[in-house]
Amino acid sequence: MLEKLVIEGGQPLSGTVRISGAKNSALPILASTLLSDKTNVIHNVPKLQDVHTIVKLLQLLGAEIIWEERTLTINCAQIKSVEAPYDLVRKMRASVLLLGPLLARAQRARISLPGGCAIGARPINLHLQALNRMGCDIKLVEGYVEAYSRKLVGNRIRLTIPTVTGTMNVVMAASLAAGTTIIDNAAREPEVVDLVNSLNQRGAKIHGAGSSQITIEGVDRLGGMNYTIMPDRIECGTYLTAAMLTGGSIRTEDIRSDSLQAVLDKLEASGAVITYGTSDDGQRPWLEIVAPNRPKAVDIVTQPFPGFPTDMQAQFLALLTIAAGNSVVTENIFENRFMHVSELQRMGARLQIRDNAVLVEGVEGLSGAPMMATDLRASASLVLAALAAKGSSEIRRIYHLDRGYERMDEKLRALGARIQRVRQ
Repeated sequence: MLEKLVIEGGQPLSGTVRISGAKNSALPILASTLLSDKTNVIHNVPKLQDVHTIVKLLQLLGAEIIWEERTLTINCAQIKSVEAPYDLVRKMRASVLLLGPLLARAQRARISLPGGCAIGARPINLHLQALNRMGCDIKLVEGYVEAYSRKLVGNRIRLTIPTVTGTMNVVMAASLAAGTTIIDNAAREPEVVDLVNSLNQRGAKIHGAGSSQITIEGVDRLGGMNYTIMPDRIECGTYLTAAMLTGGSIRTEDIRSDSLQAVLDKLEASGAVITYGTSDDGQRPWLEIVAPNRPKAVDIVTQPFPGFPTDMQAQFLALLTIAAGNSVVTENIFENRFMHVSELQRMGARLQIRDNAVLVEGVEGLSGAPMMATDLRASASLVLAALAAKGSSEIRRIYHLDRGYERMDEKLRALGARIQRVRQ
């Protein structure tokens, strides 16, 4: 069933929004349950299309799964298949995260190549090169990665770029490998730390997560876990930016500021007043943002963590379209992540693409328009722009949005947005 969002802009957001569990933590942590034959209980799992996809893949491989609200109980005592078929993998590139766990536990894996991607090629060659150095034989056969290893063996691996999913795949594979693995130029993202924390709770011996060098001492087996996934820093940044676009004031709950500091710094540079605090029991951190009358222009450059995240580029670009002054947005992570520019131009934004940068001339306001989403974060940027625009907007292909945002239209409506989900 195809759906679209209809948004009447011009309403300042206000109120409190609870941040869901992090999609980019949930997917690898769910994949890592393949590493153990014990029961794993995972809390704060977001109800997203990507999560549903990886659950289906795990069930196909033999996992027994019970899903109650935001808690998943998973048992992978028996692995009945080692194949992740194209029909499911094509829906989510993160399916490649099954490769490392399957090789470590079952010594074999057959994973469909993810194919093209709207925001760039995102090749998995770094994953394959790293696993090959650990003793894995790899072949590409009719669109599938076929991998085999009698026993993975630890090695020193230097990633040419700090790929997040590549780091995660190696960490998971190395946790059951013979000997020690050292990853140089490892990704430092909080989601990598979250995965490592969940593995260590099960008996893994992993050190250095959050730094550029991670050391994994392989163990014979892993146990079960009872683990809570971290809040989604990108969802939080999206709602804070939405408040800025609409001239509003909101509080986000269950989020630590250190996971999103680069975005918070840019919001403050653009004129936001941000307050930090915790709940009365000291257990639940929150952020509160008060927007200025009009945001100021700032430049952003996407970088691996702790730099400005590429997953916030599109949303921040939407904000800068109405900022006072000129800005430059430089994208250093993906080569094709400006497809939202043409849609924002339909709303009256003054944007020019120059190689891997967008030149932004801020305008005083946007006008509602019909738009088409092209990928997950681009769809979020269009929603944010529509919230600030004068008049009505329609956004189609919102299945992209549902891959990474839990009930976004409902959460925005609770903050005062005039937004409806309707069948096309």
